[in-house]
Order: sequence, then structure tokens, then C-alpha cells
Amino acid sequence: MTSLATLDHVSRSFGSVTAVDDVSLKIHEGEMLGLLGPNGAGKTTVISMLQGRRRPTRGTVQIFGGSPADAASRRGLGSTPQETALPEALRVGEVIDFVGAHFAHRRPTAELAAEFGIEEFLRRQVGSLSGGQKRRLSVALAFVGNPKLVLLDEPTTGLDVDARHSLWTVLREQHARGATVVVTSHYLEEIEALAERVVVMAHGRVVADDTLPGILNRVGVRLVRLQTSQPERVEALSGVDRRDGEAYFVRDSDAFLVELVRSGIDFHDLTVRGATLEEAFLSLTESIEPEGAR
Repeated sequence: MTSLATLDHVSRSFGSVTAVDDVSLKIHEGEMLGLLGPNGAGKTTVISMLQGRRRPTRGTVQIFGGSPADAASRRGLGSTPQETALPEALRVGEVIDFVGAHFAHRRPTAELAAEFGIEEFLRRQVGSLSGGQKRRLSVALAFVGNPKLVLLDEPTTGLDVDARHSLWTVLREQHARGATVVVTSHYLEEIEALAERVVVMAHGRVVADDTLPGILNRVGVRLVRLQTSQPERVEALSGVDRRDGEAYFVRDSDAFLVELVRSGIDFHDLTVRGATLEEAFLSLTESIEPEGAR
């Protein structure tokens, strides 16, 4: 597969704090990649180095075969940072036109606005928009130049549930048009809904890099939910990692069920399912010690 961007043994420090610690990563053409991790994991620092806004302390970052610091290398890049500053006195259509004028093969303003559901705001001043509407505009601007690679850092911040789901649909459509998309998010359901490949970071390091099913299978946790009058006895059975109300997290559900039946504990309404991305994420990141990294 063609690599659009690479990080080769990259570290980035801020004084005594190591934000990114020896990260190697390749972003392949056509991917929808989810970059996941708790606050301080190093996700935004990775994105900023790919954008050319920060240089690595050690290692090499490349985008489209060149340095992100070179404007020519960034021509095929679109991005939306966590925090954006839009000119509030300009109309929405004027902002799209201004950004689009920097690209040789830009998307038409009306077409882009329709896709992102902001066509009714084209003649309104940016300052009159709500926070969620501004966020939607910011994400739309990342696609105005027909980019090959798009970096979206927390793209749905400030959006309600319905607006998030609507934007996910648009992002899938942009990906289907040919854009390679990298998404960081605090919403685990967002990564689960969008990503084909998931990179999990903790304390500045990559702790997992796999397909979404691979991440879930790597943890190997099964959730058994049941009704019982003796939850303490169920929790004490071998193989139970932890209990959350009526849910019991186990490594081997078959062995657990055999022991449950043999124990004579009363139970009913039993269901078994695999781990969610949130459960997998917690298991992967909680097991990693900082070792001086942030």
C-alpha cells in the first residue's frame, strides 16, 4: 500500500516532558484511521507534527514524500485542529471562498456547503453561528481543496448527538470519494463508527495498531450479563476480571459458564457478547506505565 505519511522513531519533548516517545507510524492511502488515547497521550502532538506546525525532537516525519515544514508537501493535506479561529466578520461563503482560493482544484462552495449541511448559513456572518455550526464549518474547510489526506483532531467537539451522527455520514462519504482520513476523538463510539484501523496511544507511545476487530479481539474480554440473587458468589468465580452491576467481564466465557452452572448459583436472563471499543481501550491503556513519558 502507498504510504501518504510516515513517522519514523519520532519523539517530541517540551522541556522535561516527553509528549511523543519513539513513535513509528505509516498512514496508507485510502485508510480511515482512528487515533485514540486519553488526554496527554500524544495524539494532538502527532497531528501537529504531520501538519508541520511542530518539528520532532528526534526522528523523521514525512508527508507525501517530503517534509511537512515545506508548503509544497502540504498541498494535498486538509486539516481541522481541536481549536479553530474563524474570522467572525466574514460570511460563511466568504470564508469557504477564501480558503478554497489557495487550492488549484478546489471544491465549489455551494457543493461543499450542501454536503456538510451549512448551505443555509452561507450568507450569515461567522460570528452569528453557534459553536456547533462553527465546528461543522471548520471540518468542511478541511475538504475544500480536494485533499488526499485529511487530519481531523476532535472533529465533532461541540456537536450534539444528532449532529455528530450526521457529520459521521458526511465523513464516510468524503472517504468514499477518495480522501484518506485520520480522526482523533474522545468519543469512543466515534472511532468505532468511523475507523477501519485503530491506533491506540498512551503516555506518548503506540500501544496498539490494528484493525477495529483486531483491537477488540486482542483484549479478549467477554461481557456476561445475568440476573441473580447471589452476585457476590458470581463475582468470586474464577476467571472474572471485574463486575459492573449485572455485568461480569471474563476472559473465557465458556469456562465461566461451565463453572457458573456447576456452582448451583441461581441465574436467569443470561447474555454474552464481546468487548466494546471502550472496554478494549481501557484494558490497553490502563496496563501501560508512564515510565517518565506524558
